[in-house]
Amino acid sequence: MPAGCPRGLIPRLLSDSMVFSMNSISVYALAGGIGIVAGLRSLTAPAAVSWAAHLGWLNLRGSFLSFMGSTLAVAIFSILAIGELIADQLPKVPKRTAPAPLLARILMGGLCGACLCASAHQSLIIGALLGGIGSVIGAFGGYEIRRGLVSKLNIKDTFVALFEDLIAIGLACFLVSR
Repeated sequence: MPAGCPRGLIPRLLSDSMVFSMNSISVYALAGGIGIVAGLRSLTAPAAVSWAAHLGWLNLRGSFLSFMGSTLAVAIFSILAIGELIADQLPKVPKRTAPAPLLARILMGGLCGACLCASAHQSLIIGALLGGIGSVIGAFGGYEIRRGLVSKLNIKDTFVALFEDLIAIGLACFLVSR
């Protein structure tokens, strides 16, 4: 123990930094997770985040992301998310891995990841990066899993899409309520 250091200070400092580190890891995992949701359904993630901020589950007050908790943001993202869930059932919808839909998912994942980190006083940049990366994983992973299930189970895409909708909504609610 260093000279002049009160007994127990070093273990306490180490313990405090470990708790902070685990908290950061947890928040960053949530940011990546909400990105995965955005990869599955690009507008479900921001709808869930805006509702969580509006209900006070996420504290975005004082940050430039506070607009996400406004009644207007809740209304807009909710309507768009419902529209996306309906549009996903249409045959002419472009693949989520096409450049424009993928970019939208990355942007929404980044926005939502940054919101979760802002609420926990963690790095917005890391949150946005993890949300964006999660959205790419969700987009490509969700596409491949959906395609594989339709093929292997020999069922209509609609059934798998509805199940995917439920997973995206449930996961988003779980993540924003932590």
